[in-house]
Amino acid sequence: MKPSLALASPKPRIESNLKDEIADEVLRLGGNLVGFAPVARWADAGEVPPEYRPEAIWQLAKTVVVVGVPMLLPIVESTPSINYQEMYNASNVLLDQIAFRLSLFLNGRGFASIPIPRDGYGNLKILLKKMPASFSHVYAGKYAGLGTIGFSHNLINPQYGPRARYVSLFTTAEIEGDPVIEKHLCKKCALCGRLCPAKALTANPGKLAAEFDAVACTRHHQILVSQSRWPCGVCLKVCPIGEDRKLYQRTNVADYLREAEALRTDPRDPRYKHLTHLRTHGSES
Repeated sequence: MKPSLALASPKPRIESNLKDEIADEVLRLGGNLVGFAPVARWADAGEVPPEYRPEAIWQLAKTVVVVGVPMLLPIVESTPSINYQEMYNASNVLLDQIAFRLSLFLNGRGFASIPIPRDGYGNLKILLKKMPASFSHVYAGKYAGLGTIGFSHNLINPQYGPRARYVSLFTTAEIEGDPVIEKHLCKKCALCGRLCPAKALTANPGKLAAEFDAVACTRHHQILVSQSRWPCGVCLKVCPIGEDRKLYQRTNVADYLREAEALRTDPRDPRYKHLTHLRTHGSES
């Protein structure tokens, strides 16, 4: 078998079916969502500072390919738990693998490409000192037509609400962008802010997205790390948006409003027994 050339000469234009080939490859590698965004969309929107835009990070970039995988709702509901932590870790590994392999896939076809890691910090202590990460996959997902940004600052996707994680890769291939979702998917119910254990989300008058206290959020995560049951994910758990709720028969979110008080009153409340079981095994608390 003749090996592909990882650094083949750049092609002047792409094959008409390259977009479909990439989508098929993402599916083969284990991704569930994929979107395409020309780098010009960052400047056109004007929401991301210039130094955090794709062409500032890699001047050859023409298109950003964004890949997502879901966080499965019943496991997210168990947060904080080792079960959610392990799923989160598995998604990180999978996403980085997909982005790296997809970059090689495109390099082999003559389109220089590089992956951008799904998390852009070494640990939470570093994140507290040096925010933000070097690139926002949330805005990349927005510009690639995968969702809209909600009250919680998460990307809200039609299929999974905020319960998905994303990774991006930059490529020299000039690929037609997917339509950006114009109508906000977030209903601004503010349930995520009301139930946030770090109290990190407060209403921002005149804006959909909340005022976000990233320091409070990160410090809360440090506590959960010490207990071996992070990340938090309550804002993902309680969001009512997403077709996944129908799949898991969890369309009524009223249980979330009662959960904390019910467990304070009776830690063995039968309505939450399954969640208590998951939370009290495999971690410090």
